[in-house]
Amino acid sequence: MNQTHIHLLITHLPIIGAALGAFVLIHGIWRKSNSTLIAAYNLLIVSAIGAGIAYATGEGAEETVEHLQGISKNVIEEHAESALTSLIGLIAVGAIALIGLFVTLKSTSLTRPLALLALAASLVGFGLIARTGYLGGQIRHTEIGTNTASPVKEENGKDND
Repeated sequence: MNQTHIHLLITHLPIIGAALGAFVLIHGIWRKSNSTLIAAYNLLIVSAIGAGIAYATGEGAEETVEHLQGISKNVIEEHAESALTSLIGLIAVGAIALIGLFVTLKSTSLTRPLALLALAASLVGFGLIARTGYLGGQIRHTEIGTNTASPVKEENGKDND
């Protein structure tokens, strides 16, 4: 297993983890359940760690595909730039989640406000990492790109739908 394999395996963790963490946070806030908040914080912390691993293995993955025919260096660079922004965002989410974990374990009056802050941060983090995943998918999955082929034309010049 090389960095490319690890990158492709781990990239889904921060995307799914940020979304799932937000949903669990919503449930914990609604139910006023500290144990549910703790579970959500753990999900967000693991997501932040996953984002770090995905970013760390990204360069190796780039080296694997950058010389293949049909691969756009511009798309790779756009993905890499987005990945850095996402990493910073998810590190912030992870830090807020870590603080929230300790505050919730202490059961202070800051539990609910910090849970709301973590929820907002996780939603922003999800948006960032989802965009990064979308851009990464465009590297090898041309079917999700914005440059789709035009419909096939019949010999008489009419669309063939």
